[in-house]
Amino acid sequence: MNKEKNGIYDATKLGFPKMLILGLQHMFAMFGATILVPILVSGYFKDACGEGLTAGVTVATTLFCAGVGTLMFHVCSKMKVPAFLGSSFAFLGGFSTVASLNTGIYEGMNANDKVAYACGGIVIAGVLYLVLAAVIKIIGVKRVMKFLPPVVTGPIIICIGLSLAGSAINNASTNWLLAFIALAVIIVFNIWGKGMFRIIPILMGVLVAYVVALILNACGITNPDGSAIFAFEAVKEAAWVGLPKFQLAKFDITAILVMAPIAIASMMEHIGDMSAISATVGKNFIEEPGLHRTLLGDGLATAFAGLIGGPANTTYGENTGVLELSKVYDPKVIRIAAIFALILSFIPKFSGVISTMPASIIGGVSFMLYGMISAIGVRNIVENKVDLTKSRNLIIAAVIFVCGLGFSSGLTFNVGSASITLTGLAIAAIAGIVLNAILPGNDYEFGKNPEGDQSRGVFLKGKSQED
Repeated sequence: MNKEKNGIYDATKLGFPKMLILGLQHMFAMFGATILVPILVSGYFKDACGEGLTAGVTVATTLFCAGVGTLMFHVCSKMKVPAFLGSSFAFLGGFSTVASLNTGIYEGMNANDKVAYACGGIVIAGVLYLVLAAVIKIIGVKRVMKFLPPVVTGPIIICIGLSLAGSAINNASTNWLLAFIALAVIIVFNIWGKGMFRIIPILMGVLVAYVVALILNACGITNPDGSAIFAFEAVKEAAWVGLPKFQLAKFDITAILVMAPIAIASMMEHIGDMSAISATVGKNFIEEPGLHRTLLGDGLATAFAGLIGGPANTTYGENTGVLELSKVYDPKVIRIAAIFALILSFIPKFSGVISTMPASIIGGVSFMLYGMISAIGVRNIVENKVDLTKSRNLIIAAVIFVCGLGFSSGLTFNVGSASITLTGLAIAAIAGIVLNAILPGNDYEFGKNPEGDQSRGVFLKGKSQED
């Protein structure tokens, strides 16, 4: 059963201009993290190969893949799920590993060719999503969700937010004044804002802080470390119109063994994100349109991105935080954000301007967004009445927290000559699921608490609870 909240589910009644602004807010929310992935990946290959990337996993290609991938996801999920797909951080370890390969065919290989093989592994990772989607379609989501009770999913959702906390602090610490201004403006507009301003606090925080940063920069004020607040050189050199530099994926078993297994982590995160979005919106997206459909959309988006030289896609927690703050749950607003991302991918000049966003402002915004995700996880535990006085439940939650937050660099192991890294969230999810399956005293009965279940998106209305 769905339990809609006091929010806006049909944004058309706000009018098209306001919908555009809301879409712009979602675009800003995802932009910083999404373009950070290609920037980091280019750094890996520059360090390992002595040259950066000129095609594939560039900012423009990444924005194009995010826009197209989001629209593909919405088609697969019957246009019902308000999720944005941006570039995944889970695969960064894989890119770093491929960049450092220097034996066999990789000996003396240039950066662009290496990243093409890495993207081939991403294509296969996307295919693994399709395999899991088929399994869920065949055996039913209810049987799968028996392995994901609230004592598992709640702490995992909390970890999703808290695992990003370090990124928020690192960005904000580059200029605490700008970070504080961005955060303060968001809080003020979210609590005391009136009308339209109340539902675009993130955008207002970005704009106000950006204007303040421009004023400080014009006055000759720098960041505390002496660096300039803005660097506009790349903007001056960028063209107004240009095609993203695509690159077809290449396939090799070594790169596939490095990249594809990371799908285990990203699929676990997908399930947690779908629970978080369901809880935020008050609708059961795991039942309708179904987890198999959302996995299908995510997998196709990831495979498509890898095929044309983009990074893997994943549902973005930043945009879930925007949903919670704005209370506008209409998926059409997300699709507008996807179209904005597509347009930006063809405008290098404008894309360059937005990429000048000071890291401190991104950090200030992230304070709120990442915290909101964790707060949703806490709410899920409370609403499902998880009894943490029982040792069994306490052990599961404790292990998930330590794995999710303690393995900050993931866990690396070798399969043959390839090095594979599982992220902390993947380790936490696997540990939680295994402990829940083997520890005695499981008091969770699927469907017994519909109010709690639907808050995490796993209640199946009208379905038998016997099997």
